[in-house]
Order: sequence, then C-alpha cells, then structure tokens
Amino acid sequence: MSRETENTAFVCEHCGREVLPLTNGSYRNHCPFCLYSKHVDFLPGDRAARCGGLMRPIGMRYHSKKGYQILHRCEKCGAEQWNKAARDTVQPDNLEVLLALPPL
Repeated sequence: MSRETENTAFVCEHCGREVLPLTNGSYRNHCPFCLYSKHVDFLPGDRAARCGGLMRPIGMRYHSKKGYQILHRCEKCGAEQWNKAARDTVQPDNLEVLLALPPL
C-alpha cells in the first residue's frame, strides 16, 4: 500500500468529525479532535488487523526525538499501540485533549 492510499480523509467513528489527510509526509491514524483511532494496523500502515474496533486514547508520553505519542487501547480486543501525535500539519491534534491524557 502506498503512502497516498494510506493518507486519506475519513469521518471519525467516535465523534463524527471529518478528518483531513496529513500534509507533513506521514499518514493520519487517529482523529485530531477526540484522538480516537481504529484498529486496522499491527505495524504502522500495514492495514493487516481485521479487528476494526475503536481504539480509545488512554495515555500519552513525550519522546525527545518523536515528540508527543498517544497510547491507544482497542475497545474490542484490548490491543495497545503507540501513535505519534500530529502537530505541524493541517488539523493538528488538539493539544488540550492530548495533555489531558494521563502521562505514562
């Protein structure tokens, strides 16, 4: 799968807002408004997970090289995955919501 097909707009299944593709060379894997994700990957971008459950943001951390990261837990199967927060792009992640997550 190419980055172009990975980086597409979608409607968040949690909050219903329209989410635009990233403009910084990466791809969007969670909603910038509520920070929810969907369980579609085992490894970032592989689209190999068939679960399809919503992934709740349950915590965050700051990494000196990767910036803010969000820990998501699947509400269907319990899988957990760290995702990089989108900061310098169209529709950056809501910093207020991000910083309200418990630090891990």
